[in-house]
Amino acid sequence: MKGIVFSEFIELVEDKFGLEMADNIIEESNLPSQGAYTQVGTYDHTELITLVGKLSEHSGIAVEDLVTLFGEHLLQRFLALYPQFFENVNNCFDFLDTIENKVHIEVKKLYPEAELPSFDSQQSGQSMQLIYRSNRPFSALAYGLIRGSASYFKENIDIEMEDRSSDHKSFVVFTLTKKEDHA
Repeated sequence: MKGIVFSEFIELVEDKFGLEMADNIIEESNLPSQGAYTQVGTYDHTELITLVGKLSEHSGIAVEDLVTLFGEHLLQRFLALYPQFFENVNNCFDFLDTIENKVHIEVKKLYPEAELPSFDSQQSGQSMQLIYRSNRPFSALAYGLIRGSASYFKENIDIEMEDRSSDHKSFVVFTLTKKEDHA
């Protein structure tokens, strides 16, 4: 997993829980990297799982909720770091539709060795089915990215998750439905 993901997680912890909390979870986690991440380095995804677990222990917030929060945070960071991914995109569904065939292609150009999840999407009117597959257990991160995207585009979207994962691989079907805003 690329270092940018780890450094953004540490930034989230520092922002939401404080520098001391970030230092504590890194120290207590006994990580092979010792918590020293570079943006372009590659690290074992289990380090992130360990860090989130320690943060959960200290904060009392469920691991899945923390990973979802991190997904929302990452969407905001991607907006700041990679605004080109959001150009000429007018809504959440259209953005999510670009992940596999636009965003991930550009990421692979920057980081050829990156192991990315796959996002297959199909739109139908006011709904979208987004199929997430990954060798890593981060469907809650994808959920957070989807929520962050809906928030960015100021859209009210119901998100249902059907987890079909097995054997330590994530396979989740997200069903997104746009809700009408009642003024």
